[in-house]
Amino acid sequence: MSRSEALTTLKGVGPEMAKKLEAMGLERIEDVLEHVPFRYENYNSGTVTTAIHGDLVKWSGTVQAEPLVRYYSKGKNRLQFRLLLEERYVVHVTMFNRAFYKDKLTLGATVTVKGKWDMNRMTISATDLEFGELSDGLQPIYSLRSGLTQKNFSRIVKLAFEQTTSFEDRLPESIRQRYRLWDRETMLTGMHFPDSVETYKQARRSYVYEECLLYQLKLQAFRKMERSGKGRALMLDKQQLNEFVKQLAFPLTGAQTRVIREIVLDLEKPERMNRLLQGDVGSGKTVVAAIALYATVSAGYQGALMVPTEILAEQHLASLQALFEPYGIRVGLLTSSVKGKARNELLQAIKVGDVDIIVGTHALIQGPVEFSRLHLAITDEQHRFGVEQRKMLRDKAELADVLYMTATPIPRTLAISAFGEMDVSTIDEMPAGRKPIETYWAKTDQIDRVHAMVDRELTLGRQAYVIAPLIEESDTLEVESATALYEVLRERFPNYAVGLMHGKLSSTEKDDVMKAFASNTLQILVSTTVVEVGVNVPNASLIIIHDAERFGLAQLHQLRGRVGRGADQSYCILVGDPKSDVGKLRLKTMTETNDGFVLAEKDLELRGAGDFFGTAQSGLPSFRVADPVLDLKVMEVAMQDAVRLLGSEAFWSEATYAPLRQYLKRLDLLVGVRLE
Repeated sequence: MSRSEALTTLKGVGPEMAKKLEAMGLERIEDVLEHVPFRYENYNSGTVTTAIHGDLVKWSGTVQAEPLVRYYSKGKNRLQFRLLLEERYVVHVTMFNRAFYKDKLTLGATVTVKGKWDMNRMTISATDLEFGELSDGLQPIYSLRSGLTQKNFSRIVKLAFEQTTSFEDRLPESIRQRYRLWDRETMLTGMHFPDSVETYKQARRSYVYEECLLYQLKLQAFRKMERSGKGRALMLDKQQLNEFVKQLAFPLTGAQTRVIREIVLDLEKPERMNRLLQGDVGSGKTVVAAIALYATVSAGYQGALMVPTEILAEQHLASLQALFEPYGIRVGLLTSSVKGKARNELLQAIKVGDVDIIVGTHALIQGPVEFSRLHLAITDEQHRFGVEQRKMLRDKAELADVLYMTATPIPRTLAISAFGEMDVSTIDEMPAGRKPIETYWAKTDQIDRVHAMVDRELTLGRQAYVIAPLIEESDTLEVESATALYEVLRERFPNYAVGLMHGKLSSTEKDDVMKAFASNTLQILVSTTVVEVGVNVPNASLIIIHDAERFGLAQLHQLRGRVGRGADQSYCILVGDPKSDVGKLRLKTMTETNDGFVLAEKDLELRGAGDFFGTAQSGLPSFRVADPVLDLKVMEVAMQDAVRLLGSEAFWSEATYAPLRQYLKRLDLLVGVRLE
């Protein structure tokens, strides 16, 4: 039977079961074979005499007496029976809501029970029961939807293996031999039915490399396609560019100079730029973007800067206008708030080239926005835009170079997998003279001292952020809401204006609140993490983060970056009583360093790759088995192999590589990579 056959061709998989499997994205036999266990349980628990009190055990024995069933409230029941183990030990087994087993548990029947061992009472609190002898080895545990049991799905997996006559190997024999990898059938068998830990490790090793290679082939093919796409080389006046840099109000750091050189080289190449610029909060990414925009406009083309919020767009507009006005460079602002006649006039000016640089929100990629000669498109805080939005910006200018910027430092361990198709530039140096933000950890019973610090800063004419994680009360998470904090602070600081901002406000309402805070109409801003995006309020010198242990380090660092933007010494107070060691370590680490790259690596270590960005649009790949952090070395090898394969004649001509070529063809990534 073919792997591409529908699951309903398997014995015992009827329409109802097929519907449940389809809800998990499993429609063909091949889908089931690829749905490997997410963990394993090892029930080789030894003997009754070697098991420790509280162990999770799985033992086989024979039923010694007729089972008893007791019913109690609302149809619930308790099943009890005696089991003879090792032909000498009688133990008592208890199961809840399993009365349907009563008639099958006949005297002398052989059964296997799984549960918790109580050594003192010689009892097992069982959670599962199987008829027959214990199967040794690792027991696979699958990720399943409701309505499916581990037992049912394991049966379907076995049927899928029994009825599959051929397993097509994606990897050629030469690669498998080089790295001592298993063929596809052996690998999948080892993942689903490992007879030992060593078998599982080798199967996983083979699976991880295959996943990493396929992913890197996709990334490198996309990268090659992007670069082979029609581009435009700019003729830049280096002397003019150097003069512009010299007149800046402050000297560039070595890291900024290095990054600008990388971007300028891209602008001068005929291939399209696809570059990620990452730098810590306050490292000077905006200045780098401004220099890139100046170079573009000086060469006779337009530039666009897309940001996530209107207030951020307005701040960029003001700073760029002040910087470019002496050079006659025209900067426009396009957001959803620009309406009617003003909008039509701006769209016309963009279309005919009367605007050189356009700053805007997602409005830049919506509707009838036509550019005259757009060459450089910059996206700020790129992880906050969906992949489709970024693609739409690129599509607005077919020949455009694209620069993505982020203030969330990407750990090296993730950059290779999350942004492997991009070139990455890193600003890893802070401007001289910046005062490091002083960070302290306060327990909740020290809140009076925290409020005294707010008093001190407000008395000096400064402002404060107060951050709460959620906007509604939650008994489960025990997190104070922003609304409750707002009321407390209004009462505590009656002589100051307190504002409230959270995710349920409209974009206009959020902008109004932020404008009031930026103009010092509000002295205290209570907010959820919607304030995380880089708004610039130089007069804000204090940020207090409640229940700080519930945030990741990367997010705490972003929030801390809302202060420290002016000449005054700034402070960050982390309020929390973490119960776990991880929570305590997180807050302690924040007080010890201001380095976003150090914190990003630590955050990844504490939270794992899946939680680092915290959004499905982060661009972080989803793997069945591979882990971008644990399997970094494999990912690096796979990247090198993918580049080598795509550049070799054999890959495009020899039959042994046909499955890999077919994989790229399904992704529409052969066009522009290699014309066949």
